[in-house]
Amino acid sequence: MHYRQFYSELAKLLYGLANIDGKISKKEKEELRAIVRNELVPAEKHIDHFGTDAAYYTEIEFDILEETVADPKAAFESFIDYIENHHSAIDGRMRELSLRAAKRIAETYHKTSNKEKVLITKLEAKLKMLPA
Repeated sequence: MHYRQFYSELAKLLYGLANIDGKISKKEKEELRAIVRNELVPAEKHIDHFGTDAAYYTEIEFDILEETVADPKAAFESFIDYIENHHSAIDGRMRELSLRAAKRIAETYHKTSNKEKVLITKLEAKLKMLPA
């Protein structure tokens, strides 16, 4: 399992949700950083060759996506494609973490919008359809 790739794809999921309305709020960025530091880093034991916890790639990739003004729908679909193509490497903990993080980002700024609800529903359906 390439944990760095998983966390980069997780960033795409979270970016897609945060930017689906065309802007990323300060609160959404703060929530992303809180998720990384409080949930992802403590649970992750893999590091890269520089000694960076693999979970920090969520934050790094999110920042890159924001700086390059990436298409939020394409970013979201990249995560969906990733989990479909690598489902055997994504365990229950990672699936649960992905959904929980997505919901937290969606609820951060003025609660969950209709566009975010559509994406969350699609994510939940895809995660449920993945073979165990």
